[in-house]
Amino acid sequence: MSINASPGASTDETLLDLYKLVAEMADRISVRRGKANAYFLAVQTTLATVAAALPATPLTAAAELALALLLSTVWWLQLCSYRDLNRAKFRTVLALETRLPAAPYTDEQAALPSRFLELGRTERLVPWAFAALHCAVFAAHIAPGLPGVPG
Repeated sequence: MSINASPGASTDETLLDLYKLVAEMADRISVRRGKANAYFLAVQTTLATVAAALPATPLTAAAELALALLLSTVWWLQLCSYRDLNRAKFRTVLALETRLPAAPYTDEQAALPSRFLELGRTERLVPWAFAALHCAVFAAHIAPGLPGVPG
């Protein structure tokens, strides 16, 4: 990483300011990710509620399933994008810490247990859990109309 200090500013001050900026940007990405999760959770919940209130026809069930799977896929892709962006930001933070007197993020990483389950891993399962739920609802809606299935 290259640092271009402004005239008259010490490199240490510039490094510290840059460190603060990058750490703040990484935190903002996490906040945006949380808001996106809340949005997708609300949309998925609303979709499930509306689907439950509509008459259970094969057409409405198929439309609900298609929309739910699209939403789940977009949600998952967005989470992957946020993960990659955050990973890049924290690599920058960790690189800056090698040039500063303290390294809190490096220390935090070292303090985590070896079997630490990253929140992002479980977070990325949620869209697929909703997809599975919608598939089950779809199957329940169309099963009574299938030959040989009592209903």
